[in-house]
Amino acid sequence: MGLYRDEAVVIRTKGVRRTRSKFGARLEPGSYLDIQLYTGKTFDIVTEVSSRENFGDVLSADYQKWTIASAILETAERFTLNEHEPSLQQFLLVIGALRSLANSEHEPSLILDAFLLRSLSVGGYAPSLEDCSVCEAAGPHRFFSLSGGGSICTNCRTSGAATVTAPTLELMGALLSGQWEVAESSDPKSRREASGVIAAYLQYHLERSLRSLPLVERA
Repeated sequence: MGLYRDEAVVIRTKGVRRTRSKFGARLEPGSYLDIQLYTGKTFDIVTEVSSRENFGDVLSADYQKWTIASAILETAERFTLNEHEPSLQQFLLVIGALRSLANSEHEPSLILDAFLLRSLSVGGYAPSLEDCSVCEAAGPHRFFSLSGGGSICTNCRTSGAATVTAPTLELMGALLSGQWEVAESSDPKSRREASGVIAAYLQYHLERSLRSLPLVERA
């Protein structure tokens, strides 16, 4: 294939030492790049880089935003494990979330939860937030099942189902669909409950926990 160009977001770097690469800070986590690569035998080699937006430089100055950015990047890595497999929707989600976070467009925790829900949706794990995910009975319902795919009615309730309030489900639906006015008018209790449910649902489907998520500073 030889030389080729693409757009990229750096999701992580190896090691703990400062990079010795001639590209320097342009290859730090959170950098949005225009990049040229050469097809190698094992790994593709970066030959040219130009920076589009250095989100990491802005976000690293704010602890809460940086921990949220780290959770976003780690989640993106988990959903894009196959080399050379196009993942345009996930790429656009990452760019949109980092840009929104850097520009303080919305409350940081809401940006994270919206990103997590939309990543799940792109990955084929969108939770049902109104009708029962088992029998499709019209909702909203009081119970949420990680293994059952979201909201479930009383008749379909399993032993491990959590009780979730209607405002929390409404908030999650607003985050998934981009209804920011609804999301930003939500109360603190619903936000805390939604964050817990979303994190649990994500980690259930990833089949392992995120290292960065416990470090996120919630307002």
